[in-house]
Amino acid sequence: MHQTKRQPRKKGWRFVVVAALLLAVAISGLVRSLWLDVYFIPSESMEPLLEGGDRILVSRTDFQSEPIRRGDVVVFDGRGSFAPLNSGKGPLVDAAASALQWLGIAGSDTTYVKRAIGVPGDTVVCCDAAGKVNVNGVPLDEPYVFPGDVPSTQKFSTVVPEGRLWLLGDHRSVSADSRSLLGAPGGGLVPMDRVIGRPVQILWPLDRFAPVARPPATGPTTQNGR
Repeated sequence: MHQTKRQPRKKGWRFVVVAALLLAVAISGLVRSLWLDVYFIPSESMEPLLEGGDRILVSRTDFQSEPIRRGDVVVFDGRGSFAPLNSGKGPLVDAAASALQWLGIAGSDTTYVKRAIGVPGDTVVCCDAAGKVNVNGVPLDEPYVFPGDVPSTQKFSTVVPEGRLWLLGDHRSVSADSRSLLGAPGGGLVPMDRVIGRPVQILWPLDRFAPVARPPATGPTTQNGR
C-alpha cells in the first residue's frame, strides 16, 4: 500500500522538475531574444577593451532608445556582409553550434563585435599626414586603439550610405573588419538592421568583471538604429 502511494508522488515531482526547467529555459530564451544576451569573444580583434575568451552581456535595447553613434561598440550578425548567409555545414552542425553559442560556451562564426567608425552620411578616409583616420575631414582621436598599433596600415576612402555602418576593430593589426571587404559586394558596410545590441558588461573571467562604458558622442548620430 505504501509503495503504490509513493509512486505517483515520484512521478509528480518529476513532472514539476521538468516543467520548472522548461519554464526557466523559456523565460531565459525570451529575455535573451528581447532584452539581454550573452556572447563569447573568440578573438583578439577588440583588444584591449575585450579579450579573447571574454563572456559579455549584450543589451538588445540600448540602440532602440538612443541611435547608434560614432564610437559605439556593436555586436552584429555578419551574415550577408562579413559572413555567408548559409554556413554550408548542414542543419545538424548548425543546430549544435547554435546551442553552444546560446550557452556562451563557443563563439559564433557569424556574430561579430566591432566599433562604429562611420555612421550614415559620413565620409571616412585613411589616413592623413599624421596617420589618423579622418571622418568628414576631421581627424579622429582614438584612445581605444590597441597600444602600438597605428589606426590603419591600409588606405581607404568610403562614403557611408543611409542604413549602413563602417566598422573597425580596436586591435587594428589583427582585426578583419570593413577594410577587409572593400572589394566585396557592399564594400564592407554593415546594414544597421543586422546590429544585435551593445556590450554592457564583461561577465567572465571574474578578474575582468566590469561594465563596458559607452563612449561620449563625438559627432552626428545615425537617424535610426536598433
